[in-house]
Amino acid sequence: MSTRSSSTATKISTFVFMIVLVVMALALVSFALAVNAFALALSTYVLLQSRRRMTTMKTTITPIMTTIQCRKCDFKNVREFQRGDYVFKELEKCEKCDDKKIITAIYKEVKEKEKTFPF
Repeated sequence: MSTRSSSTATKISTFVFMIVLVVMALALVSFALAVNAFALALSTYVLLQSRRRMTTMKTTITPIMTTIQCRKCDFKNVREFQRGDYVFKELEKCEKCDDKKIITAIYKEVKEKEKTFPF
């Protein structure tokens, strides 16, 4: 009777072991390249989205207007804001009644935006 010892270990050939190591190394390298490609694609997508959003968010400078009114005859004049204007500032004389004019209001001129329908 021949008895085999149960403690004999099965040996894997070195050639198969090297192939397994090379395949594992290639898998790790390809995984790292995939992660880098994903990060590059994601950053490109975010950059393009932010550029698109910046083009739609253009701000326009709205003009600031000054209303000038005569105290006596209520003659009203509207002009663009000039440096040094403030409310109740006395200005030159009125063309109609020769009384002094004052600044009664300073405001931004707001224009209604055109409504666009999504369809």
